[in-house]
Amino acid sequence: MRGRVFLILLLLCGPAAAEQSILVAVSGNFSVAGARLAEHFQQQTGISVRTSNASSGRFYEQIVNGAPFDVFLAANADYPARLEDKGLAVAGTRFTYATGSLVIYSSTVADCYRALTDKEAGFVAVGNPGTSPYGDAASTFIERGGLREAVSGRLVYGENILQALQYAVSGNAVVAIAAKSHVNPRDLPSEPTCVVDVPRGQYDPILQQAVLLTSNRDAARRFLEFLKTEEAREIIRQEGYEVPE
Repeated sequence: MRGRVFLILLLLCGPAAAEQSILVAVSGNFSVAGARLAEHFQQQTGISVRTSNASSGRFYEQIVNGAPFDVFLAANADYPARLEDKGLAVAGTRFTYATGSLVIYSSTVADCYRALTDKEAGFVAVGNPGTSPYGDAASTFIERGGLREAVSGRLVYGENILQALQYAVSGNAVVAIAAKSHVNPRDLPSEPTCVVDVPRGQYDPILQQAVLLTSNRDAARRFLEFLKTEEAREIIRQEGYEVPE
């Protein structure tokens, strides 16, 4: 009898409990901001937000293959749009939640742009352009900036832009073409020796888009709406991104 009562309670409460928890795929560059946003949303609503961090390209492949995410916070607009086209995301829910930018970073040299152009300076770390939108933007900068010959044979690839930055933080690469949002003294073991903004015209705008996946749950929709609030936008600004008007 007691076991039967427990089973009935489990059947009654299980779906409700599941509805109070969502799983969000967060692009690796946005991991710190994503964790802060999840914490604030949970405090306000009581809905648990579990975040998973990886490159946007890796998440795209996982979602296509059935990974049970509720929301995708990508580092570009392309992957969410492709999921919409495949019927794996809810049409009309996609929007830009942040705009990212690139910097040249070094922990070891005072003139990081010179190290980028000097063939003898050492390795140059970038994100994998096949899976990392920031890596793709870095590749565009290398082409538009006329740097392909200078970096030939010196490129090392991180799975995502954060791993590329870590190569330069550790000194295994002399410079990294990194996300500006990651070059925060709070998150680094020491002050950067050199940080230079990459001119915006030398890569396409990095429009980071969110989309609701086809679980289409109310709790996930509420999280997306929270991302549009001024509270959430201010957190995103604090983490080194721009937000759309």
